[in-house]
Amino acid sequence: MTDIALTVNKESVYEEVAQTTAYTGAKMDNELAYNRIFTTDEDKSMLERFWNESKNTACNSLKKILLNEVEREGIYQLSLGLSSSFDEALTESMERSLFSFFVMNITAKWYTFTNKEEATGYATEAATYMEDVMRKAFFKKRPIRPTYN
Repeated sequence: MTDIALTVNKESVYEEVAQTTAYTGAKMDNELAYNRIFTTDEDKSMLERFWNESKNTACNSLKKILLNEVEREGIYQLSLGLSSSFDEALTESMERSLFSFFVMNITAKWYTFTNKEEATGYATEAATYMEDVMRKAFFKKRPIRPTYN
């Protein structure tokens, strides 16, 4: 059995969500759309709810291999128990996909209020990132035949 830990920085996720929503709002050529779509500090309580919902989704998706989850000082960590054939070279990629899942999932939930026409696309993208994490978690590297001298 191989244990790995994936971490996600909540503030980094919020910054990326703000950047994504600002970019989307700016591309609409409409000042009202920008002000409606862009997340601000006043939106933190709603974003916090979406953050917690995203943590629940991640745990539910990974429950077969989940050993522990903990959040301390804005750092969320998932500990996973994987096969001893797990390719540890995939760990960083899994962490990046988990980060992207949080960004896309929170953005999708935000867009259900502010930008309905794009919400489904972001939700689909979030699901794709979670599926990527799961595929990598269950991937097993090929056994290497021992060589003897």
